[in-house]
Amino acid sequence: MRIGILCSRVRVEEKLLFAAFESLGAAPVRIDERALAAPVGRLVPEVDVLLERSVSTTAGLVAAQIYEAAGVRVTNSAATASVCADKVRTSLALAAADVPQPETIVALGEEAALDAIEYLGYPAVLKPAVGSWGRLLARVNDRDAAEALLEHKSVLGGPGHQVFYVQEYIRKPSRDIRAFVIGDETICAIYRSAPHWVTNTARGGQASNCPVTPEIADLCRRAALAVSGGAGGVLAIDLLEDPARGLLVCEVNHTMEFRNSIDTTGVDIPGRIARYVLESVGVVA
Repeated sequence: MRIGILCSRVRVEEKLLFAAFESLGAAPVRIDERALAAPVGRLVPEVDVLLERSVSTTAGLVAAQIYEAAGVRVTNSAATASVCADKVRTSLALAAADVPQPETIVALGEEAALDAIEYLGYPAVLKPAVGSWGRLLARVNDRDAAEALLEHKSVLGGPGHQVFYVQEYIRKPSRDIRAFVIGDETICAIYRSAPHWVTNTARGGQASNCPVTPEIADLCRRAALAVSGGAGGVLAIDLLEDPARGLLVCEVNHTMEFRNSIDTTGVDIPGRIARYVLESVGVVA
């Protein structure tokens, strides 16, 4: 069985994944998507199973589709990745599965977006529909800020600024929760704490262990199945603690980083990912 890891940049996570596969007797090869030139319908794949770890959402999604069309099993699948990569599709999938999430309004015009923000009330959160690492998030505190932000997005143009994804602001404690799901099992979770309202570790949030309660395990399982069409996968679920409603699913990530969560939780995350990928093709019992 030929194993591949799709990655243009070999970060700490990818180094750990290569080592994890090797410890299980597999010898994965690196596939750099930047070197991919695939004849449509005639690709002869060099691997039988592929773990997609591209830092480029677009390149990773296209590569997953190309390899799947050639008969390669890809984790996460192109279908799952396409939902997770788009916050609108993620929100729709969660809503269809009755998974609790912050109230969200998608607007396609500047005036409609302003109406949406005023409906949700200040502060509100404005996010790009596609994006990661907490970039381009904005907490909109008043109408003046809303008008300025919406005008900037409209003038900047480009596909990323044509969809206004507006979400209610959750008055969480100074932290959120990131939980890791492998298959349909929530294997561990961390708190990400910061004085700033954006608590991503990429933005300086500090990680500490979060016990996986039955509530967290069930909610994350439901979220993972919702975005994957019931298939599960290798996913990170971001949760917010609402004072009145409890846990809400904020985002689902399909190529998550995990370097800060291994020692914090005591769970061998890369080892669990490697075993899951191999078991998906019947290599590890």
